[in-house]
Amino acid sequence: MQEPIDRDAIIQCLKHIRPHVRRTPVLAAGGDVTLKLEFMQHAGSFKARGAFTNLLLREVPKAGVVAASGGNHGAAVAFAAQRLGKPAKIFVPQISSPAKVERIRSYGADLVVGGAAYADALAASEAWAESSGAMRVHAYDQRETLLGAGTVGLEVEEQVEGAETVIAAVGGGGLLGGIAAAVAGRMRVIGVEPEGCPTLTHALAAGRPVDAPVGGIAADSLGAKRIGDLMFPIARRHVAQVVLVSDEDIRAAQRALWAQFRIVAEPGGAAAFAAVHAGRYKPHPGERVAVVVSGANTTAVNFEA
Repeated sequence: MQEPIDRDAIIQCLKHIRPHVRRTPVLAAGGDVTLKLEFMQHAGSFKARGAFTNLLLREVPKAGVVAASGGNHGAAVAFAAQRLGKPAKIFVPQISSPAKVERIRSYGADLVVGGAAYADALAASEAWAESSGAMRVHAYDQRETLLGAGTVGLEVEEQVEGAETVIAAVGGGGLLGGIAAAVAGRMRVIGVEPEGCPTLTHALAAGRPVDAPVGGIAADSLGAKRIGDLMFPIARRHVAQVVLVSDEDIRAAQRALWAQFRIVAEPGGAAAFAAVHAGRYKPHPGERVAVVVSGANTTAVNFEA
């Protein structure tokens, strides 16, 4: 029987990973909006939390670990493996940004770039796990990955006094599912998806995880083909709303984060803020909202052009 993914389990998880991850800061963004700066996490995204949870709470074989990723998860697993002295093999698709590819290499992992999309990298990683005996570290559909991501929600609750709503982007759903499990009944949880990657939107409409389109500027980090099976029941119970944003909404959010706060966020990392900035999610008067800025693994961009 699957062990629960709930607040108690996430609290215990945080005790294990606390020595290995950063308690990222928050920043007042005007009005009643606060940014949770998770792009300042090790390896440049929230993914380090799930990576360390997997490597610390599971038995890592001699063959080490293997992961498929659009880039951020791969960088996080490579970082955690390097810190803990474990071998890592990472598979990424050709759409992964050069910044993410170079970051994975910098952590000493054995990197394989191939296939058009995340699904291709996942298939290659599963074949490698089968032949090598390496431990699979799934980017989102793994209990430990969700528990690690959920620790973001615990920190938001501690750091943002009176927070009523937390907003996070959705790819495969690990971040949103983990946060929802952590703060269920304590805060409203809002998911944000690019129009080109409406994974959870399609699943909720169908009543089950189904394949969705993968495209747009945030596809390298939010381009899972379908929502995670573990996350989906959590979302049905605890996610209040899912909002879609356009590529232009995301670009405008990136520009605003740079202009107002000198934050360089990758497209997927800026997606949650895009929902508020573009008015796709309209907080009610006085609503205290926390927005997760989840990643910054991108090449330098002239946001002022």
